[in-house]
Amino acid sequence: MDSFEEHYPIWKDTVQKTTNKVKSVILSAWKQSESVATKLWATKYRVLSKEESARPGKFSDELTPWIRGIQDAMDDPACWKVVMMKPAQVAWTTIVLNWLGKIIHTDPSPVIGLFSKEKAAKEFREEKLTPMIRATRALSGLVNLSTRKNGQTWDRVPFPGGFLKIVGSNSPSNVKSTPSPRAFVEEPDDASDNVSGQGDAITLLEERLKTYDDPKIVFGGTPSIKGLSNIEKAFLDGDQRYFMVPCHDCGESHALSWDNVFCNEDPDKELHEFYGHFDTAGTFYACPSCGSVWDDYQKNQNVQKAEWVATKQFCGVASFYINELYAPWKGSRMARLMERYLKAQALADRGDQSEQIVFTNSCLGLPYEFEGERLDVEVLQDKALDYPEKIVHAGGLVLTAGVDVQHDRLAIIIRAWGREEQSWLVWWGEIYGNTVDKTDKVWDGLESLLTQVYTNAQDWSFRIQAVSIDSSDGTTSDAVYDFVRRRQKKFQLLMAIKGSSNDYGNREIFSRPKTSIDAKGRKHTKADKYGLRPYIVGTHKAKDLIYARMQLSGNGPGRMHNYIDVRADYYEQITSNVKAPHRSIRNKKIWQPKAGVAEEGLDCEVYSLHAARALGVHLWKPQTWNQIEQKLSQVDLFSSNEDDAEQASEKRNTRKRKKGSFATSWR
Repeated sequence: MDSFEEHYPIWKDTVQKTTNKVKSVILSAWKQSESVATKLWATKYRVLSKEESARPGKFSDELTPWIRGIQDAMDDPACWKVVMMKPAQVAWTTIVLNWLGKIIHTDPSPVIGLFSKEKAAKEFREEKLTPMIRATRALSGLVNLSTRKNGQTWDRVPFPGGFLKIVGSNSPSNVKSTPSPRAFVEEPDDASDNVSGQGDAITLLEERLKTYDDPKIVFGGTPSIKGLSNIEKAFLDGDQRYFMVPCHDCGESHALSWDNVFCNEDPDKELHEFYGHFDTAGTFYACPSCGSVWDDYQKNQNVQKAEWVATKQFCGVASFYINELYAPWKGSRMARLMERYLKAQALADRGDQSEQIVFTNSCLGLPYEFEGERLDVEVLQDKALDYPEKIVHAGGLVLTAGVDVQHDRLAIIIRAWGREEQSWLVWWGEIYGNTVDKTDKVWDGLESLLTQVYTNAQDWSFRIQAVSIDSSDGTTSDAVYDFVRRRQKKFQLLMAIKGSSNDYGNREIFSRPKTSIDAKGRKHTKADKYGLRPYIVGTHKAKDLIYARMQLSGNGPGRMHNYIDVRADYYEQITSNVKAPHRSIRNKKIWQPKAGVAEEGLDCEVYSLHAARALGVHLWKPQTWNQIEQKLSQVDLFSSNEDDAEQASEKRNTRKRKKGSFATSWR
């Protein structure tokens, strides 16, 4: 009482006159201000109930030593984000509950918990949070679990000095309504990537923390598909800590890896449907440094001596990785994991990758990578050709452009096409401006870029014949339609386009838009106002073709070439999509953007290919290409300078338009 009276002298007389019960409440509230480390709080106060744990009773971290370092990072004021990329059974939920219990008891503040769906949030409250509060005496007196009392609802749990709000990621009002200094995200890979068109749920949640001086957000989840995984990206953005386990023989430490797990084949063993002749009961771990063989007991003993080691510089994000080999549970024994692995391999050999995906994600805690639909950036860079930017390669005879529209810029690719649809990149870049405003100079800059004359090494003069420009964003579409309407006469084909939203490989890359028919009661669109009908692009077939062609080497039909000095972000952007199963679309792989990677470059390549298909270059016969080449060379022969070449080309195009379609006349 001496320290209490010293710090709160004004309460002295009041405390002396109150009942013992009131004294107890006041003293308890005062003690809450003395925050303690999460790992110390958990070992002192936390009690596990039968509802939430297979090992009920007073909490202990002896079997899960890796959680200590993660909880230290949660308490570290220098760390604003904690990330754990993990398998299914490594006590992650226990870590989060310990942190929440410590906050409620000794360091109260508002906290937001983000879950994939409202159902998952309710399950967390009923099956994890409520049992912890009931079993832990330090918490049960602070939180009234009866809903509709003291402002409590199923998704809002108040406590002295703060509250916990748990929300589903699919509702913008849930994610954006409550600012908070602390938040946690359960299974980031399952969070909504587009909350009612307002952006992804995780970014919206992080915005809620920005107004606080010491924000803390905690990520934990199992990764899904490599490149698409939010938890993988968050881990790679952090300092990438691994739990380094020392060998009991050589003393060298390393992170446990499935590459070091083995089992022997026994020819005399009865052939198993999935395991073959492998003796899974004799599965063992081999130290990569000395080859020492570990059984499950030795492996678990070595894990007790492990330490977290960061492999990248710390910049405010502590990221941790662990797999199920660290777990001491009976169901996580190496023999059991080997059986799951061999079954997954056997099914994958028969064409069913589902078990292999589950093993990689849920046992190894790693993102799964589909083979065959990925591009190696280094290989693409090595194949680049040595020709200047904005110069048409010798094989190119027809130019097209693809334009992607963002709110603050236009991304553009200009590509030259030759015989058998072989192509060469002419330019990749961006023009910045307010694209929502149809009078902004960014549109004049686009016109200037698209209407200028390009040349090759022989000084032949080229103009862009077809342009496909994205009009799918409702905010910028009005400006796009205005640009197309006003500049149509400057190009053979200037097309406002939209990517097909639901074809998933069924729609052709190019198809003519349906004829506009005015009918009574028909709802008119922005495009109708400008007398336009947008072209719908089969984006999935286009990406299939582009990814296949990018992997081809040398010269020949369909090869896609790039110049050596292309802007540095080009390769990252054209490899920005992954073809993989979608969580809401069953039995089909579709193209999906990688987490946190810009994809304008790939979109522009799709649109430039669409423009070429609109001209019909893939259908032109050798005679047509010969005629084009002859006409281009004749313009150069009879023109004394570039201006004469421009005039001659424009006159020729005018004559063609009078006779009919430019594309048709060349066929």
